[in-house]
Amino acid sequence: MIPSTSAPAPAGPAPSSAADPRSAHPARAAPVLVAMGGNSLLDPGLPPTVENQFAVTARAVVPIADLIARGVHLVLTHGNGPQVGFMQLRVEMSKPWVHEVPLDSLVADSQGALGYMIQRGLREELRRRGLEAEVATIVTEVEVDPHDRAFAEPTKPIGKFYTAEEADALRRERGWNMVEDSHRGWRRVVPSPAPVEIVQLATIRRLVEQGVTVIACGGGGIPVMRDEAGHIRGLEAVVDKDRASALLATRLGATRMIVTTGVDAVYRDYLTERRTALRETTLDEVRRLAAEGQFPPGSMGPKVEAAVRFLERGGEEVVICHPEALVEAFDGRAGTRIRKEAP
Repeated sequence: MIPSTSAPAPAGPAPSSAADPRSAHPARAAPVLVAMGGNSLLDPGLPPTVENQFAVTARAVVPIADLIARGVHLVLTHGNGPQVGFMQLRVEMSKPWVHEVPLDSLVADSQGALGYMIQRGLREELRRRGLEAEVATIVTEVEVDPHDRAFAEPTKPIGKFYTAEEADALRRERGWNMVEDSHRGWRRVVPSPAPVEIVQLATIRRLVEQGVTVIACGGGGIPVMRDEAGHIRGLEAVVDKDRASALLATRLGATRMIVTTGVDAVYRDYLTERRTALRETTLDEVRRLAAEGQFPPGSMGPKVEAAVRFLERGGEEVVICHPEALVEAFDGRAGTRIRKEAP
């Protein structure tokens, strides 16, 4: 475990998960959580400038606005892998001239920047349709176990893709851990501990109960731990966005979770000529396929793991789909639908 240089924050009361969140506001239907993939906020055909990211995000929120216009109450989370990787590279390149920024602070920076892009784009899209809706981003801390074995075994890819030659140079020059990511190139990997609790849960819940569209747990949340005195400290790590999303959905009493990603569905034998899309499946079948090694840890594995956790802890349905197919997937006409039990 490598703590960051972030200063400790005063301790607050640890959020309790004992109460049933479904009883908090019985008059309002449980929200649907949509976990947006970080790559859905970038277009590989465009330079990743801030201006281009705003334009791509404006397109990405259109199907989200479609659901809100239909009266669906949403909670949004999002990835930040490419963006936080750009920030980390800037830190490495500017070391001779400016102070170093720890990874937990970079996650916070990306939460604010991407949350701003999403809420601005969504608000403008809703306004274009004549709809007024409250949208708010919560810079969210996610508590992890400082003894999680992930700190000894970094596995979470962040940042851009590199060639094998570039990856070798980064290992030598910067000491980065590099892995090949789903045959798309080489990326840096950092520790990815499991989320234990969401520090701002009570605040998020109050906003959700008031009908606000909340953007939270961006990039999986800022990884933090509580020391023996109860003070919160940041950690050099990245919490997986889908695992944090599953935890948030469970804590909010959501029964449905939708995960958008770069492929249109979950596949069996994905990297072979026999690949088959799973359109309707169950928790038991997904567990069996995962045990067979069907879902690589660098791509679909975390999403399937998050789906399993959510369904095991009270969720009823998870849908995994392409971002543009969000509305169709919500209606059961696209993506992969994973249910706790067969209908």
